[in-house]
Amino acid sequence: MKLEIGKPAPQFESKDENGNIIKLSDFKGSKLVLYFYPKDDTPGCTAEACNLRDNYEMLLKKGYKILGISSDSEKAHKKFIEKYQLPFPLLADTEKTVHEQFGTWVEKSMYGKKYMGTARTTFIINENGILEEIIEKVDTKEHTAQILK
Repeated sequence: MKLEIGKPAPQFESKDENGNIIKLSDFKGSKLVLYFYPKDDTPGCTAEACNLRDNYEMLLKKGYKILGISSDSEKAHKKFIEKYQLPFPLLADTEKTVHEQFGTWVEKSMYGKKYMGTARTTFIINENGILEEIIEKVDTKEHTAQILK
């Protein structure tokens, strides 16, 4: 299913790194940067998370809340957050339910081998739960600039 700008974002819920249930409805009234990434503590994912961390205060001032999501476990997320002092929650979508809702669990290919994995994609959701932007070509080192453009 391909999501469209201007349409409501899928209602989702998943556990964060501390086991708390986080839902889209928790962000009503705020703009949300929901970013899907493949794997904790890998070069591209670390660059992306650290870019968002380094610009976190500016994003907050502009009214954005940030939520990262991957298929890694709560434990892996906790280690990743602690290692890089990430100030925002990471959702553990181990069952890929939220990935399926957002169309980010896709067939990929590396060295001619096909496998399923996360399409690095960011969804900007407005205060009313409507998709405002979908960033499919994420620049991990300059992601904040892509969000604020």
